[in-house]
This record gives sequence, structure tokens and C-alpha cells, in this order.
Amino acid sequence: MGDLNTYHLIIIFSATIIISYFFNLYSKKSGIPAVLMLIAFGVVISSGLSLFNVSVPNLDGVLEILGVVGLILIVLEAALDLKLLREKIGVIIKSLFVSIIGLGLTSYFSAYFLSWFISDLKFVNALLYAIPLSILSSAIILPSVDSLDEKKKEFMIYESTFSDIIGIIGFYAVLNLVGSDSPENVLPDTFKSLIFTIVLSVIISYVLIYVFQNLKGHAKLFLLIAVLLLLYSVGKMFHLSSLIIIMIFGVILNNYKLFFKGVLNDFIIEKKVEGILNNFKVITIESAFVVRTFFFIIFGWTISLGNLLNLTVLFYGLVLLVVVYFVRMLVLFIFNGTFRISKVSPELFLAPRGLITILLFFAIPESAKCSFNFDGVLLFVILTTCLIMTWSLISEKKKLDVQEEEDFEILESDNLEGKENIQEN
Repeated sequence: MGDLNTYHLIIIFSATIIISYFFNLYSKKSGIPAVLMLIAFGVVISSGLSLFNVSVPNLDGVLEILGVVGLILIVLEAALDLKLLREKIGVIIKSLFVSIIGLGLTSYFSAYFLSWFISDLKFVNALLYAIPLSILSSAIILPSVDSLDEKKKEFMIYESTFSDIIGIIGFYAVLNLVGSDSPENVLPDTFKSLIFTIVLSVIISYVLIYVFQNLKGHAKLFLLIAVLLLLYSVGKMFHLSSLIIIMIFGVILNNYKLFFKGVLNDFIIEKKVEGILNNFKVITIESAFVVRTFFFIIFGWTISLGNLLNLTVLFYGLVLLVVVYFVRMLVLFIFNGTFRISKVSPELFLAPRGLITILLFFAIPESAKCSFNFDGVLLFVILTTCLIMTWSLISEKKKLDVQEEEDFEILESDNLEGKENIQEN
């Protein structure tokens, strides 16, 4: 049929957004993560174009750019939902420790296994593969947990956000270790960089909020997103943990009354900041939706399902999954003070790998790679963890539906009894 022309691309773009919107609606009703449907849709598109002999460009570069922008928007979206209230300190601390310990143990045991079975992969290099596979995907979790009760939803939002940030910091610390002539200085340097980034992020956040409240015009919200993208990119060039800049800005903006107290309160106009916050939330959610849509569709477009037929890939993938869920189970047991799976469900099974995992795999330099091609393992772990999450969310939704029906029947029964008592009296 030949190459795709401009109008074909416009039709594909528009139809994709429409289809993704209905995927989201269906996801909320069924419990199936929209991300899984997007990946499957990408696979179908790729197969269909091949069937009709339509030439398809290499989209790996586009995928990486979409991934970075999507990551920024998703973390920003999560930060703009985080309220720093005294009653939430417990869940914040709990989710922080669960993410740190879970990520650390999963990465260590996964790297140990990989370095044991792959002869030309040293343990420290194996960590570069293990850490991405140990990070929860907030890109998948955040839009998928609306059906959970408020406490579980909050825990998963905090945990996945912390997992993203800590995982990225850990990955680049190991990457610096691999390429460093002075390994003993890597940890102190990483800690100094982290502290510097946090302080810088707080200062930048105050300045941005003060400046943007005084800007006039209708395009300032996208200007703000552009500034954040610029800050993230410049920070990465200087090897800073740039994602922290995004998260801290979102948290300070969403909790500006807490951060602009006393003398600082004179520097803000509450009505204008409130307007920026409300409109910025809408812009961020809509932008994240579009970027996430195309990222996962293009990912599905570019993957090769044939890799899943390799027995070695299946073996490595299954062992890594055992490590992931066994460590997660132990950590949740310890922090929930129980050894009953029903008490840590569905959180135990909400451990998808996705956008961050893919992006960090792109960041592994050729000099640190081994002879084994991890593309199949990456695909297997992502698809399997998403399917397990899907099963868990569907089961949880059915359980909640049954509970709602029982509660409704009890309420109806009480109402009937009340009416009968009134009539008797």
C-alpha cells in the first residue's frame, strides 16, 4: 500500500486518542489496566501494518523521548495529588520504607541470580539490569488504583512514586560505580548530589510559584511545563536526580499553604496560586494521558512476541518473578504485622513493571552490557506483572461489588423492618 501520508497520520493520531479514552472507561469498569490494552493495541497495529505491507519507521527514538516526558508528567501528576497532612505521616513513612527495602532486596537477589547464571555478567553490572526490573511502575499503578479503598490507594500512590525516584537514583549511582575510577567516592558523591538537588529543588519551587502567579496570558501553564522539562534535562546533564525537582515542585505547589507560612505568606496571592494549581492539575492529567497513550502503544508496536518462546528467557523471567513477589510478600508481611496473604491483598500483586523499567534499560551503556539479549526477559516481566495485576484488580473489584450488594440488602432489610414497626405502632 506504500507509505503513510499526512492525513493517514492525523487519522491514526485522532483515532488512537479516542480509543485510549474508551480503554480508560473500560478499565474502571473491568479492572483491566488500560496500559495492558494499549500495549496489546500496539501489537495489533504493528501486525496489521505488516500484513498490508505498509512501511513503518524505526520508532525507538520517539519511544525514548515519550518515555522521558511521560515520566516527568506522571511523577508531577502524582505529586500534585499528595497532600501533606499530619494524619498521613504514617502511610508516607510506611510506603517509603516498603519501597526502599523492597527495591533493595529485590535488586540484590535478582542481580545475584543473574550474575550466577550469566558468565560474563559481573554482580555490579547485573545490578544495572536488576534495578529497573525491581521498580514499581507508577505509570501503570496511578491510573489503575481508583477502585481501591482510600487507604490502599494512598499507599500504592506513595509507594510507586518513591519506588520510581529511589530506583532511578540507585540505578545512576550503580552506573557511576561501573564507570568510576574511584568506586569508594561514588556513595558520598551520590549523597552530596542528592542533598544538593533537594535544596535546589525547594528554592526553584518557591521561585517558580512566585513568578508564575504574576504572569499574565493564557499559555503560562504550558510554559510552566516547558520550564520543568528544561530543568529536568539540564539537571540530567549535570548528573543530578532531576526527578526530585519535579516531585518537590508538585508537592510544594499542592501544599502551598503549608510551605508559604509566616513572612513567606506575604509573597503569594492565594487566589492566583489556587487558580494555577487547579488548572495545572487538569493540564498535567490531560498531557500525561496523551503521552502515556502513545508511549505504550509504540512500545507494543516495537516489541517482538517471538522472544517469549525462548526457554532461557522464560527461565530467567520466572525466577525473577519469584524473587519479586517473594520479597514483596515478606516486606508487606513485616510492615503490616501479619502473615496472612488476605491482609496484604491486593497490594501484594500490584507490582507492575513498565515505563521506568523500559527507560532505564535504554540507559544501560554498551560497555556495561553482557552477551545475553535481555529484550525477551524485559517483555516477559512487564507483561506477566501487568497480567497478575489485572487478575488482582478484577478479583478485588468483584469482592467489592459483592460487599456492596450485601450492604445494600442489609440496608433494605433494615428499612423494611423500620416500616413494619411504624405500621404496627
